[in-house]
Amino acid sequence: MGILALVGIALLLALIFGPQYWVKHVLKKNSSPRPDFPGSGGELARHLLEEFKIKNVKVEVTEAGDHYDPQDHMVRLLKDNHNGSSITAVAIAAHEVGHAIQHHQGYRLLELRQRLVKFASITDKFAAVFFFIAPVLGILAKTPAAFLGMVLLGISFIAVRLIVHLVTLPVEWDASFTKALPILEHVGYLSPQDMPAARQVLQAAALTYVSVALAGLLDLARWIRIIR
Repeated sequence: MGILALVGIALLLALIFGPQYWVKHVLKKNSSPRPDFPGSGGELARHLLEEFKIKNVKVEVTEAGDHYDPQDHMVRLLKDNHNGSSITAVAIAAHEVGHAIQHHQGYRLLELRQRLVKFASITDKFAAVFFFIAPVLGILAKTPAAFLGMVLLGISFIAVRLIVHLVTLPVEWDASFTKALPILEHVGYLSPQDMPAARQVLQAAALTYVSVALAGLLDLARWIRIIR
């Protein structure tokens, strides 16, 4: 394998795993307990939901990662962020409440993402079967037309999930910087000295899905190359 190929592989790995590493680093760096904060991430989330008069959304602890569930109307926070009083806990709580505010205000991209996720949950089941038997289908596809049809089917499955990730990115960015950041700046929960760190955590929260989207793009490019 040539040097250029090795460099290319290294760049691809950095592109996919670099953002993921950076997100974990930022969240961990700002997770130190802050006894001077008026409450925990969970308490802030409940306070903000009350302030915005969002009465049908609850807050609970989860082990499945911080997220807002629009189906069950739940802001779910990891134990450390729900019970903890740190810049990470506070910023993540505000970010997830930002999604609840989006839902409450009828944010169109969030609604689109919900519809796409439901559709993708169906296509993902077909994709799991398809990619499992793809090598066999490749052997059986004896004509160019049959082989092309198989490749296009694979591309369509990947494209559906990729579209979900691409729609998710602006939804996450809005939750961090249009919703959560102004809240943290104006409610006085954090001091001006803490805002740069909180802004970095919100950026990390917004970029959580970047690695997944990049991996999907690379997978899609691989299948397109088969056609060429």
